[in-house]
Amino acid sequence: MAEKYLYLTTTGHKTGNPHEIEIWYVEHDGCYYLVSEKREGAHWVQNIRANPAITIRLGEINVNGTGSIPTDQTIITAVKQKMDTKYNWSDGLVVQLCTEGNR
Repeated sequence: MAEKYLYLTTTGHKTGNPHEIEIWYVEHDGCYYLVSEKREGAHWVQNIRANPAITIRLGEINVNGTGSIPTDQTIITAVKQKMDTKYNWSDGLVVQLCTEGNR
């Protein structure tokens, strides 16, 4: 997919309301990956920690999925390399988004 931005909807960890952000992303092994510049301080990361159910919008495509924080250093390294190639930036916490068919 050639989209520059992914739109991520999470459920607010305090309010329970939907919260959508526009963010850079890369694809790797069937999942989407984001990097949180604020790391655990980003509200969307806190939302995923509290409730991993998410919705992803890319162009006209909307899909449900699950968000998580990967711990596999091989995945983290590969994602950061892809982010550096696509956006010339990868400084932050890597977050994984997998759609219902790719968990």
